[in-house]
Amino acid sequence: MEKLKELYRQHEEIVNYIVVGVMTTLFSWAVYFISVFTFLDAENAIQLQIANILSWIAGVAFAYVTNRKFVFKSKEKNILKEATQFSMSRVSTLLLDMVVMFVMVTLWGINDGISKIVSAVLVTITNYLISKLFVFKKDK
Repeated sequence: MEKLKELYRQHEEIVNYIVVGVMTTLFSWAVYFISVFTFLDAENAIQLQIANILSWIAGVAFAYVTNRKFVFKSKEKNILKEATQFSMSRVSTLLLDMVVMFVMVTLWGINDGISKIVSAVLVTITNYLISKLFVFKKDK
């Protein structure tokens, strides 16, 4: 058990990011799938992107709060500035997500659920790097 605790301490940020990332992804997917099962049609290219954008907004809000508190343990006093940087940094991965979904679903005809999983992997990796290197960077 001590070895497991030590391993966690050595890799705490990444472990916490993975846990928070899974929670964020599930929350974002819930918004997406509720949207396409209730009031939007994933087979319509515009409605697919609307569902994606709603999913993104919900995911970014959830991710900012959880990443700030549990992953990067930010002490930044200017929360508005930090939240704005975080949100703006996510625009690039929103565009990545939209391109992946458009190509996979609309052009290639791949199931939107499978496409969402592929997109989530790419977006998660990119989000971690952006957050670590630019948004929550620790001053030396």
